[in-house]
Amino acid sequence: MSTKELDNFKNSGDYIQSLDRGLQVIQAFSEKNHALSVTDVSKLTGLSRPVARRILLTLQHLGFAESENGIFRLTARALSLGYAYLASNNTWSMAHPFMRDFVAKTGESCSISILDGTDILYVARVSAKRIMSINLDVGSRLPAYATSMGHVLLANLPEEELEAHLDSFQYEQFTDKTITSKEELRDVLKDVYDKGWGGVDQQFEEGLRSIAVPIRDAQGKTIAAINCSVHAGRISKQMLRDEFLPVLRECSNNISQAIASANSSPHL
Repeated sequence: MSTKELDNFKNSGDYIQSLDRGLQVIQAFSEKNHALSVTDVSKLTGLSRPVARRILLTLQHLGFAESENGIFRLTARALSLGYAYLASNNTWSMAHPFMRDFVAKTGESCSISILDGTDILYVARVSAKRIMSINLDVGSRLPAYATSMGHVLLANLPEEELEAHLDSFQYEQFTDKTITSKEELRDVLKDVYDKGWGGVDQQFEEGLRSIAVPIRDAQGKTIAAINCSVHAGRISKQMLRDEFLPVLRECSNNISQAIASANSSPHL
């Protein structure tokens, strides 16, 4: 949904402000912000302290949060919100056999993500069991502007949505190779769209490079991205492009075809 469409919906009679605010509070918690005070939540969400406090107390009463000395944390029950999505959408379960085949052929990790606000959200991952300095799993979030999957997902957005995203990024510099300007990112995304794949070389983390391609539905719309991430000391950019990209494209095509076939079945 575009920013304009969202604004229009918020002015309609179908919009529930309290639900919106409750979800904002839940999403304020993260790996970085796992324990928050009322004031912290207020600053992160832009909600007033009284509103933030009532929502946190409600979440605590419902079992989704706990508190000690004024500091709130989400409980394990909050996992049920994410599990409801995974359990009701078997799309990414269908992808696992193809992802495992990719990992078997290349010896490298493979992940699928969707675009969620300014981040990519991991919805499936098959690890090559190699030790990496960042711990990624289903539910992990990374900034879209600094990742190969983010570039693929952004490049395939309608123009209006893309511009809204370009304006919303904070452009934090993670390494000396991180893209830190709207203009530079726009040029990169145009190239990604033209060639049909994206790649980043140590933009988010030193020593980590990756390539990504889109996963499409039966109508050709990009619904997710799939990537291969490698250690820069082991795999060169040329090897990643020449040897791994064709295998990743084959994996993506197989997943896209499986999704199209499942959605066209009258029994599903």
